[in-house]
Amino acid sequence: MEKAEKSEKFEGKFEFLEHTADVYVAAHGASMEEAFGNAALAMFEVMTDTQKVSQGHREAVEVEAEDEYALLYSWLEALLVKFDANGMLYSEFDVHGIKETPTGYKLKATVHGEKFDPKKHPQKVGVKAITYHQMEFIKKANEVTLMFLLDI
Repeated sequence: MEKAEKSEKFEGKFEFLEHTADVYVAAHGASMEEAFGNAALAMFEVMTDTQKVSQGHREAVEVEAEDEYALLYSWLEALLVKFDANGMLYSEFDVHGIKETPTGYKLKATVHGEKFDPKKHPQKVGVKAITYHQMEFIKKANEVTLMFLLDI
């Protein structure tokens, strides 16, 4: 796999990998929480320049799923729904915890952003959905990489 796009401003957080039709993301972190936050940042960077998204609005997000893959899917989908339904863009993601529960996993986070403003936020590519296709988690000591496809 070759790296298709590497941006210095997001060095170490995520990278976009080559893919023929969709956006293939590798999100990195020292922990699952950090990698999940960087996965969300990558998704919003596909849609706009996240450095132009202020963090004036703050809200709590909680998602639950049967396994870690479904948790990543549910997390990104919940944020995408907030964009689609309410026009919210986010640029900071504080994932407070990912806990194993009797029925699977639960994520709690605080997200920071603002409503989409076409004068302020350049439109890049629309994300239609998150997919399980080619989803992979690579866990090492103090290093987590989450690989996933965004359907555009």
